[in-house]
Amino acid sequence: MTASVPGLPLRDELYLLAHNDDTGQPHIHRQALALGLAGAVLIDLVITGRTTLDGSGHPVGEQRIRLHIDRPVGDLINDAALTSLRHTRPAPPLRHWLRGFADDLYERTRAGLHAAGILRHTSHRRLGGLIRADTYLPTHQRWPVIARARLRYLADGREQPDNHTAALAGLVVALNLTDHLYLHDDTTTVAAQLRAIAEQHHRPVRDITTAVDAAIGDLATATYR
Repeated sequence: MTASVPGLPLRDELYLLAHNDDTGQPHIHRQALALGLAGAVLIDLVITGRTTLDGSGHPVGEQRIRLHIDRPVGDLINDAALTSLRHTRPAPPLRHWLRGFADDLYERTRAGLHAAGILRHTSHRRLGGLIRADTYLPTHQRWPVIARARLRYLADGREQPDNHTAALAGLVVALNLTDHLYLHDDTTTVAAQLRAIAEQHHRPVRDITTAVDAAIGDLATATYR
């Protein structure tokens, strides 16, 4: 994998891909998306060398997250993740940390995108003014389009995967967002291509994606209990 990193954090691109460009509605349940966002935050910290996974003797999802370089990233949410890890003793298991950090992460990610001018907020009244509906839409279509285009180039073999985009491919597959990439191809084939690319990534990134997938499965199981 090459080391080039696009301008937006991984979680922001995942957020944009997980929403309808025209309505602003999420394609999947917010709790599931929040787990994916938490995984994206941690993957960014792994790629930049801030954290590592101690996998010795632990099954996937139970590895301990350890700080490697305790230095701020300059991103509010990523730095909040570093702070949470700094003050958690002993080092937290991967799946446990994902569930905890995912709490309100959807709202924090949306607020960050709004503050950065990437999302615009509108509100209107429904049911005779009884209910206020808030909508967040991209200020420019380039934001989600760029992320989709990079995934398309990967699936077509036109670009070599960098660390960031390969991780995005894995998360998109884990969250079952392939149908919403608007690639006009067989989504099963595209998902298989993106999964194959993601599986070439560094072991910690693959383990985080697997833990996200398992945590989402836990949500589904809890729903039907």
